[in-house]
Amino acid sequence: MTFRYDPRHRPSQPGRSAPDAFCVENVTVAERVSLAFVREGVGGVPLLLIHGYPETKRIWWRNIEALAAAGFEVIAPDLRGFGDSDLPPDDRHDIVTYSRDLFTLMHDRLGHASCIIAASDVGGVVATDMIHRFPGFADGFCVFNTVPPMGVDYSGIGPGNAMPEASAKDPTGDYRWMQGAFPDELATMLPSPEARRQWVAAMYTNRLWGSKYAFDQDAVDFMTEPFADEARLRAGWACYQLAYERPMTELPLMDPIEVRTLILYGPDDHVIDEDFVPRCERAFRNRIGPLVIPGSGHFLQWERADIFNQLLPAVFGPR
Repeated sequence: MTFRYDPRHRPSQPGRSAPDAFCVENVTVAERVSLAFVREGVGGVPLLLIHGYPETKRIWWRNIEALAAAGFEVIAPDLRGFGDSDLPPDDRHDIVTYSRDLFTLMHDRLGHASCIIAASDVGGVVATDMIHRFPGFADGFCVFNTVPPMGVDYSGIGPGNAMPEASAKDPTGDYRWMQGAFPDELATMLPSPEARRQWVAAMYTNRLWGSKYAFDQDAVDFMTEPFADEARLRAGWACYQLAYERPMTELPLMDPIEVRTLILYGPDDHVIDEDFVPRCERAFRNRIGPLVIPGSGHFLQWERADIFNQLLPAVFGPR
């Protein structure tokens, strides 16, 4: 018998904190680049939350308060060019640059010698580079619905969906191809703030990223508002352009990970293939999971905040 979870039976989720519930701080991490971030629970176990695309720090709005109450010092930044962070004047966007920005924020500006990291999507790739680039900095890692480390031999596990040639064939993947290969043409097709927000809204609704009924209109409006600006929307596309000859400062470090890792998977995500699970079993050498979280997709931390907000403290919280 095949088990199918009806997302209409998903328990009521924690309420979203008010848009202005948290104080937004800013620190300079590179020349003429300041990162905006929320920090709650100062003095607790440092916890860095890294968003992906099409997200900003707002994707953690159901998690910040609960995780701070559980004993974490929660730091949720916007990557450069996203949300309230500065657009880099040199248009530099790549995985290693994001990684160095976040290490500067956490280590050099906030004074944390180490931290727990939770991340998904592009954030998961950034976190992988951080773990290798700054040994000893990550005390633990929670990862979900991302591209597993690309320096691992996955032979025999299936094709995956990370390569650009697969994107055009993927029934949900035309956005990757357009954002990566034709950003100027796509920007022309989205000439107004409303059109740009609708492009992003599709990822939360009909593009099959998330679980059904997970985002009502108010939530969609909240998540898409930062992308109304063309420059910020295009900043979000930059990571996709890395597969289409956008220059990188250097190659990210993508070897297997030995750090203790909690792996979660939202099965309603049609962007990340089911082979995410066996790939993670090969890539993460000291792992808990993968744990399949019913009623969740790409935005697992929002869709099943009731589970996420309990799991993270149970595994990585103060003892």
